[in-house]
Amino acid sequence: MKNSIQTIALFLAILFSASCEKDEGKLPNLSFKTGGSYISTNVNAAGGSTVLFGINASKSEKKDVLKKFSISKSINGGSETTIYSKDLSKSEEDDYSYDYSEVLETTIGQTNKYTFTITNRDGLVNQVSATVTIQ
Repeated sequence: MKNSIQTIALFLAILFSASCEKDEGKLPNLSFKTGGSYISTNVNAAGGSTVLFGINASKSEKKDVLKKFSISKSINGGSETTIYSKDLSKSEEDDYSYDYSEVLETTIGQTNKYTFTITNRDGLVNQVSATVTIQ
């Protein structure tokens, strides 16, 4: 009887482990849009001008859908402040695209670092960033 219970327990353990889908823990995909007026690298720009960033994000694993997108900004190496945050809807959880524009301050020499962050269902985070130096 004892061997029978051990055999059943072993069978159930094998069955359970075989039915579990392995999660590879891949980061969600995130990249800057390029071309046209989009900024995708560190640049210098005139004070008072408008900068335009665009991102494309997508899930990297079937079940690890996108959950949250945010933009933060750091001025002259200071602490980051969130300037935009969105919990993504069901229709946005596979692929998400966003454009962000801002009129720059006029302080010559000021550096603005923009960080774009995407988070998936497992809490894995991917980021891209670019710095704009005001001239």
